[in-house]
Amino acid sequence: MSPADPGRAVRPWGWYVLYAAVMAALGYGVYAAAQRVDYNWHWERIPQYVVSFDGEEVVAPFDGFVKLADDGRSLEVESLRTAERVRIDAFDRVLSGDGDLVFEGDAIAMRSGIAAGPLVWGLWLTLKLSALSLLFALGIGVVAGLGRVAHNPAARALSATYVELIRGTPLLVQIFIFYFFVGTVMNLSAFTAGVAALSVFTGAYVAEIVRAGIEAVPRGQMEAARSLGLSYPQAMRHVVLPQAFKKSLPSLAGQFINLIKDSSLVSVMALTDLTKAGREVVSSTFSPFEVWFTVAAMYLLLTGALSIWVRRLERRLAHD
Repeated sequence: MSPADPGRAVRPWGWYVLYAAVMAALGYGVYAAAQRVDYNWHWERIPQYVVSFDGEEVVAPFDGFVKLADDGRSLEVESLRTAERVRIDAFDRVLSGDGDLVFEGDAIAMRSGIAAGPLVWGLWLTLKLSALSLLFALGIGVVAGLGRVAHNPAARALSATYVELIRGTPLLVQIFIFYFFVGTVMNLSAFTAGVAALSVFTGAYVAEIVRAGIEAVPRGQMEAARSLGLSYPQAMRHVVLPQAFKKSLPSLAGQFINLIKDSSLVSVMALTDLTKAGREVVSSTFSPFEVWFTVAAMYLLLTGALSIWVRRLERRLAHD
């Protein structure tokens, strides 16, 4: 080893040893902190809220009365307000008696088998909410980002007003506005209002990322495209935007990861996302530490999967 090459003083495996030592120290620190807390850990309570082996509940489709068949293998729910009836056959155990009054959502029977627990259902709602918001936010952000660099003064002013207005107010306040005001005026469901709030909020940050990406592309690219006969929209679409997308991908990935985490704020609405499901499980198990560690791991699963996908996309685009 030459003196001019100090970087090779530590062999590559030495850095992995250092990483393992740091992680082990952090793990021991967490363990020591947990030991100092006067708390009884009950991890055995958590699995049933992730995957349930008790079966799946059959719920009443509306308010009404239960009528059991003579053979006990089927039942009907007769609506309290209309003449509508719903027959239910696939169940293993009845939870309601003949003639019982039930309300919409009440459990009236059970099906045996494996069913998703409330945390998995919350994770699924968070995934749907985040995926739809991501798509709409990307569209809004691209349009607003193009407006930020447009030659039209009105487009620039409108885009700048949107970006500054959204970035200057908290997301939680915007969720309340969309849910209580916009949702009431436009008769939106809680899910639609949540998607709209997250899309508009994230779209403002995506717009700035798109603007920065476009401005990072050398001006000569646009001039060369125009000299070849392309119109301004064609040059922007086929020449500038693809390059801007490559430059902006890491920042976009970070913003989309923030979107997944920000989706936890919709728990203040009538939506049982992962965070709200975690609160409900805590109230049932009285095990807050175990539940919130599990919820954090599930959020990490979503954000980690997105990070891996973006890194693979970056490598693929680098070879194009």
